[in-house]
Amino acid sequence: MNRRRVLLSTAALAISGLMASGFAQSSNRIPLAQLESMFRDMRRKTKWNVDGPLLWGYFFVDPSREKLSKLADQLRAAGYSIVEIRRVPESSVMHQLHVERIELHTPGSLHDRNSELYDLAARLGVESYDGMDVGPALARAK
Repeated sequence: MNRRRVLLSTAALAISGLMASGFAQSSNRIPLAQLESMFRDMRRKTKWNVDGPLLWGYFFVDPSREKLSKLADQLRAAGYSIVEIRRVPESSVMHQLHVERIELHTPGSLHDRNSELYDLAARLGVESYDGMDVGPALARAK
């Protein structure tokens, strides 16, 4: 896990503020313009082939570990790898589901993916789809 975090540190520059700024809350979705800016930053600040497949991580939070487990089952069936369900360190009640999948995205397709994930979380009563991170596809070899 630490190796992946190091590999994703550059991605954090590209997407910094997306989750912390409140854009990731279901009532205030990440706008397409923010994703376009993220892709411009990735092109400038990384050596990744942004036009090729990358390892995309997606995050959900809820107080109920059971709800996140049900969501994880659905996402696994859709081809996502489950990284972990963990208690959020800053919270005594919240849990986070982290899934990932190697995908090729443009800002528009990532916006569509985010919309799907926001809607899935809402259908299952999960408190929040909390945004994404990204790294080179080779990061999967942990």
